[in-house]
Amino acid sequence: MKITLIHGQSHKGSTYHVARILAEKIDGEITEIVLPRDFDQMCVGCAQCIKKDEKLCPHYEKLAPITEAIDAADLLIFESPVYVYHVTSAMKALLEHYGWRWIMHRPEESMFKKQMVCIATAAGGGQKNTCQDMADSAAYWGVAKTYKYGIAVRAMKWEDVTAKTKDKIERDMDALASKIKANQGRVKPPLKTRIFFPVMSMVLKKRPDSVDAKYWKEKGWLDGKRPWK
Repeated sequence: MKITLIHGQSHKGSTYHVARILAEKIDGEITEIVLPRDFDQMCVGCAQCIKKDEKLCPHYEKLAPITEAIDAADLLIFESPVYVYHVTSAMKALLEHYGWRWIMHRPEESMFKKQMVCIATAAGGGQKNTCQDMADSAAYWGVAKTYKYGIAVRAMKWEDVTAKTKDKIERDMDALASKIKANQGRVKPPLKTRIFFPVMSMVLKKRPDSVDAKYWKEKGWLDGKRPWK
């Protein structure tokens, strides 16, 4: 199984270690991307990616290797520590660059057969919001199956996390890895996605000259074909 693991921070804290534990338990080919080291650009809001072509994004060339790694993966693992109850600015900036890939625009066909894990840790709270920040993009990319894992580690450093909490993480990652491996090649998008998709098809048929409608037409999606079949 090919795994693309994206770290929302450059330091190797608790969230980093939880994600690495999971990736290693799945025992696949791991590609790691570290933010902001591997991508440090803020979206400038020019909307060229949505209105015309993603290649017109001023950061397209720097983003391209990450896009290729995402597309090549069977499993995506996105992790971010909780920063003021949400993802890090580096993770948010990356996700903002993929607005053009949302279902209502030009989603990547392979997403509808992928699994994704969103991981967040905090000394206290905010894990739910942080996981949801990443899961929102997963849903609108069309990812077939998304898992969310958040845990309060009650420590600022991995070295200070108690043995009891680390044991729990190990057990949780064992269970999650088993689910992921069992579901590999079997996942289909949730009902919400399967309902939303034809709705967007009807909307785009009314805008036949848009770049999004032309993309959907090339894929056969305006004529009833579906990316998960």
